[in-house]
Formats: sequence, structure tokens, C-alpha cells
Amino acid sequence: MTIDFIGFQETAKALYIKLAEHKKDAIFVRMQSLSVVIVCKNEASIIGQTLQSLQGLTDDIVVYDNGSTDDTIEKAKAYSAQVHQGSWEGFGKTKRKANALAKYDWILSLDADEAIDDALKETLLNFEPENAEVVGEIKFKNFFGDKWLRFGEWGNDKHIRLFNRKQVNWDDAAVHEKLVIPAGVSVKKINGYVLHKTVKSIDDYKQKMQQYALLNAGKYHQLGKKATWVKRYLSPVFTFINYYIFRLGFLDGYAGYICAKITAWYTSLKYERLRELNKKVGFGK
Repeated sequence: MTIDFIGFQETAKALYIKLAEHKKDAIFVRMQSLSVVIVCKNEASIIGQTLQSLQGLTDDIVVYDNGSTDDTIEKAKAYSAQVHQGSWEGFGKTKRKANALAKYDWILSLDADEAIDDALKETLLNFEPENAEVVGEIKFKNFFGDKWLRFGEWGNDKHIRLFNRKQVNWDDAAVHEKLVIPAGVSVKKINGYVLHKTVKSIDDYKQKMQQYALLNAGKYHQLGKKATWVKRYLSPVFTFINYYIFRLGFLDGYAGYICAKITAWYTSLKYERLRELNKKVGFGK
């Protein structure tokens, strides 16, 4: 019996091509149900890594830029992101405004320095919720430079970042915004990690924490909170001890020490600024 090897090879090649096309089409279909939304400003140094990690996940990546003066917009467009520009209205309101620009109702909300790993991408490609009344809780790996912070403030970190905007969205908070999750919505743990480049440098981290301290002080002032002696002097000390000792930040070495120290400084700055704001209106002297 004579075997037609050439014919066999051609048939096998044709089948391989069909299987590849079928797989590609299947991925394409799965890509249709999810939008990634990123709010940013002057993140050219890191946003490329984040957008690269998202390739093959969705055909709708929304980058909402708040006045970048570097190459953030150009880098976003290079990865075929849908770039929109608008004013800054605080974290909560701005993120909600950006969500409204998404193509799909299912939103994966990320910051510019938050890439996803392969396991998370695969999980999201296969994510098929039965209804809109579910949110996805995702684990984070936070990095100090290239070091993964396994302990302290940043250890065992997880956040709800996957949701349907018809059911869930951000509140109006200017800082430390939260998702408003109605009763009856269930939380689903999502396999994989968000890779968060928390600290580029010590100076950058201090600048970021200073900004958060001032914003939070303003928020506390509006809520009528007082900057008591205990909060101004003892809270920073307890913050350092909590993150560095009780939550084992010292096991992260120098990075753990720096993170605990800067967070303690942030706490002190926040309450000192709150005291200044309250004194201006004769409250909480």
C-alpha cells in the first residue's frame, strides 16, 4: 500500500490552519464582553508595560487622560487604546466619568501602573458571569522597584476591580474612592494577579503620599473630624509599628522599612494639615 505523504502533510497543514483560526475566533468572541478603563496623568514611564499586558484581552481599552505633558497619550495610542482627555474632578468622579466612555458594561478598572499577569488574563478571557450582580476581587502583587512586597501594608493585598457598571460604580470621593456595591451583589475571587508597581523611587513615593495626605486632610475637614493630640503624635507611631512589626514588614527588608516609615510620615502630615484647616475656621483648636 502506498502512502501519499505529501497529501497527508497538506491535509494536516489545512487542519492546523483551521484550528488556529477557530481558536483565534473563539478568543475574539470572548474579547467582546470586557472594557479596561485607566485614568492617568504623566505615566509615560510605566503605562506601556500595563497596556502590553492587556494585549489580546479586549478590543476596548479606555485611557482617560487628565492633562499629561509627557508622552503618555502617544504611548497609549501606540497600543490602540481609546484615548480621551478631560479635567480632573477627584478620583471617584473622574473614574465614573471614564467608565461611561467604555464600550462594554463589564469594566476592569486599573491604574496606569497596574499590569496583569498571564493567569489573570486567561481567567478574564474565560469570565462568563450568569448575571450583572457579581463583582470580581483580584489579588495584587505590589512592588518596591523590582521587589515584591509580601508583608506589611502592601502584603496580602486584594481589591474589587471587575464589575458591571449597570450595577456597580465609584462614589464621589476625591481620594480613597470606593465602589458602591448594592445589596445582593456577590463577590467572586478571580484567579491571577494585578502587578502593581507601587514605588518607582523613594522620592516619587513620598510625593505621591504627600498628595494623598493633603487630599485626605481636606476630606476629613469637610466631614468635621478633629486633629486630636493622639492622632497627630501617637497615630504615626502606631502606624509604623503596625506595618513594620505586627504585619511583618521587616521581613521585606529595607523596602519594608521605607514603606512603613513613609506611611507613618503620611499619617503625621495628614493630621497636621487637618489641624491647620480646622484652625482657619476656628474649629478643633
